[in-house]
Amino acid sequence: MTTGTGDAPRIREPKAVAWFMARRAVRFQGWRRTDALVRALVCGVGLVLVGLVGHRVELSLVGLPLVISLLLTKTPSGVPEVVSEARGETVAAGQDAVVGVTVRPGEGAALTALRMPLSATPGVGPVHLLPAEDGDVRTRVEWNAWGHGIYLRPDYLFASHDGLHVFGPVVGIAAQHTVLAPIEPLVPGPLPPRAAGLVGAHRSPRPGDGMELRDIRPFQSGDRLRRIDWRVSLRASAATGGALAPGTLHVRERHAEADADLMLALDTRLDVGRDVADWNARPVGMDVRKGGSLDLGVRAASSIAAAYLRHGDRVGLIDLGHPRGGASAGSGHRQLERIRHQLVHVARRVAGSGDPVLNHAQVPRGATVVVLSPFLDDQLVDLTVRLARRDRLVLAVDLLPAELVPDETTPWGVPVVSIVRAEHRMRLRAMEEHGVVVVPWDGGGQVAAILRRIRGRRR
Repeated sequence: MTTGTGDAPRIREPKAVAWFMARRAVRFQGWRRTDALVRALVCGVGLVLVGLVGHRVELSLVGLPLVISLLLTKTPSGVPEVVSEARGETVAAGQDAVVGVTVRPGEGAALTALRMPLSATPGVGPVHLLPAEDGDVRTRVEWNAWGHGIYLRPDYLFASHDGLHVFGPVVGIAAQHTVLAPIEPLVPGPLPPRAAGLVGAHRSPRPGDGMELRDIRPFQSGDRLRRIDWRVSLRASAATGGALAPGTLHVRERHAEADADLMLALDTRLDVGRDVADWNARPVGMDVRKGGSLDLGVRAASSIAAAYLRHGDRVGLIDLGHPRGGASAGSGHRQLERIRHQLVHVARRVAGSGDPVLNHAQVPRGATVVVLSPFLDDQLVDLTVRLARRDRLVLAVDLLPAELVPDETTPWGVPVVSIVRAEHRMRLRAMEEHGVVVVPWDGGGQVAAILRRIRGRRR
């Protein structure tokens, strides 16, 4: 044991171990002899020795040509290479594209073992045996599930003509991607405008510089000349002999246009599906459970955000499991991309427990809040009710599957499902009693209809 420049001791490896590790590393770099060549050489040398010792000429005549041919075998000198085509790191679920690699086998290569995904199935894929030729290898993949993953990793191995020398195997560079949740067509309903907004796409009850006519009244000091309604003013002046007297000028008064904010509060703490036995199990090979509550919530949030941002509203995201994982309210296509990326990011951090966080500072004044959750705990119900008591329009979208499959491995499977269902109904009824509108996710039709009805009631 020797000590270097630092205080921590360093263990020196024996020279024999270092030599062995170095030889092993060299073996897997560049062209190398296969085990078949080594076995054939050992067999040929053995036949020659046995023939010489046992005075068996026929054995020596069989082994000698084998040894000579193997010793004269030339190691390929080319350097094979497989290069992936550069693609964007972000795609949308439901899209498909052609991905491919460029193969450069080099001199001496005859066969190529290349790992490529099958058609319409992104991922690592199986190994395909191909002739070693210069060119492109392409396949079409389709992204059906959203999340993070690898859609291409071209592992490869090259072999010589006689199969006695190989290059590799080499693990290719993995091409990672982010698949955004799909956007389903949704007809948005009008949101109640913010009382403090100055400009926007919704009519406000107070006068302003909007497009919708509010009233026609006599001219007052401070009114702009471009607001004068000359038709009404000329008719009023005709009643007084045609002169524009001080009381004959009239102006058009319009409604002010106000902003409308929509905040999507997604419960990322839980990801439950139809099978109760799998609630505590982590899905293998994916971030979320396909068809589960979180998968449905991300798809619903993406569709709602796209519909109302296209309508001209301001939309934001609140992560109930991680306070810093949301997005403040904004508008435009850039805000939609920000929300969709954030939804994919927050879905990777499913904790399975913890208290929800919904601060009042996260919700702008006068904003409409849509809470998306399976509502399996009382803490989130309390936060939703408190938010509704502050004169906020709150919608609760229930993401719990309509049918739950009991755990068949235990005799308590059916009673557990009954208890979960009973507690879930009590939570939904408690929110409805405190003014929270509770609806299941049916594609967004009920959400738009409720917002339209509530705005008409407030107007």
